[in-house]
Amino acid sequence: MEFLIVRHAIAFERDTRRWADDDERPLSARGMARARKAAAGLRGITGHPTRVLTSPLLRARQTAAILSQVAGWPRAVQCHQLMPGVAPAELLTLIGRTRDERLAVVGHEPGLGHLVSTCLPGGAKSAAFAFRKMGVALLEFKGPPRAGRGELIWFLPPRVLRAVS
Repeated sequence: MEFLIVRHAIAFERDTRRWADDDERPLSARGMARARKAAAGLRGITGHPTRVLTSPLLRARQTAAILSQVAGWPRAVQCHQLMPGVAPAELLTLIGRTRDERLAVVGHEPGLGHLVSTCLPGGAKSAAFAFRKMGVALLEFKGPPRAGRGELIWFLPPRVLRAVS
């Protein structure tokens, strides 16, 4: 199974006067434009996932929608296990039951860095996988996804994706 991991694009700065609930903080105009360019680059680098899961937070849902519109990915399904603060093991338990050959998730830091490190043998340091906004990693599993059984194929910052679009 191939597993694409995407951090949401650039959102507005936290501002409790504008968004009392930070879960509803949206992408900025600059974030949307950069996400579209990165999604176009991603379209040229990798195939489409069969399914996309996204954090319920607005900025992640907006990023997933851009990936659908620009890269041709399937429409995302909201997934509680991608909320900030949820342990990577919860997501791995959920996706461990999937039969998808290529699955993508859209979420947040530092959770995504922890997810990648959890997937790799030896429990790599999560700090090594600090995702930039709209950064993407591709992992591969022989069989169902399990902690410590993944192989990192690539880990790309958004500037690389934008450069190939």
